[in-house]
Amino acid sequence: MHHTMGLYESPFHSIKSGKKTVEVRLNDEKRRKISIGDSITFTKVPESNETLTVKVVELREFPTFKEMYETIPASNFDTVGDPIDLMVQQTYEIYSPEQEKEWGTLAIKVKLL
Repeated sequence: MHHTMGLYESPFHSIKSGKKTVEVRLNDEKRRKISIGDSITFTKVPESNETLTVKVVELREFPTFKEMYETIPASNFDTVGDPIDLMVQQTYEIYSPEQEKEWGTLAIKVKLL
């Protein structure tokens, strides 16, 4: 199955360069349709002038972003040196703590195609 998602410029370039191998999302209805082996095309936002396609190689669910960041090495997110509290705070700028509580979180390990 093929999925499409928007991705801000910094994480877009981190995946494109191969430094970021895990994309962070809410485990909402859209993400629950993703399976290992699926492909995802990310469109760089807000410009929408560039895309990249990846293959899903692993899916891991976590109750909170904090637990995800404590479990998965920072190098997989291209955030080496960033404190976990800062990573959580930055994620809350995209997803609310209420959404996190309702849906849980999903770590999508990807491989660039």
